Amino acid sequence: MTGRTLVDEEILLEQLDFIRLSLPSVFQEAAAILEQKEEVLLEAEEYGQQIVEAAQAKRAQILAESDITKQAQREAEELRQQVQKECEAMMQETLTEIELKRRACQQELEEMRKTAIAQAQEIENGADEYADSVLEGIEQDLQDMLRIITNGRQQLRADSPSSKRK
Repeated sequence: MTGRTLVDEEILLEQLDFIRLSLPSVFQEAAAILEQKEEVLLEAEEYGQQIVEAAQAKRAQILAESDITKQAQREAEELRQQVQKECEAMMQETLTEIELKRRACQQELEEMRKTAIAQAQEIENGADEYADSVLEGIEQDLQDMLRIITNGRQQLRADSPSSKRK
């Protein structure tokens, strides 16, 4: 119990020989593993970089598509507003034109009414003048007839025997 351990010298020497012989191959394996580790890390880094680049490209594509979509939506909205303004302007023009035509028709109708009233007045005046002319002719004829009758009666009285006796 002195703190020492007893080891079989022959076993120890065999193991030391084994270690001595095995060490170079273990070191070579370790070096190979380290080299593989470096290659795997490089490959993993390259693969990771490719994934990052692919993700960035996809992100850029999505953003571009999103921008294109937004731009298309903006343009569609602008076009819709422009068409709506044009329609409203055309409607206003049409309403203005209708109002102008309505006023023109009203004015023309008023002129036609005035013309018709003037023509009716002219016809009435002409009819009155004609009636007056006809009545004047009849009056003249009647006066002539009355004179003839009066003259005829006077002549009859003058030619009658009772008037000669007197």
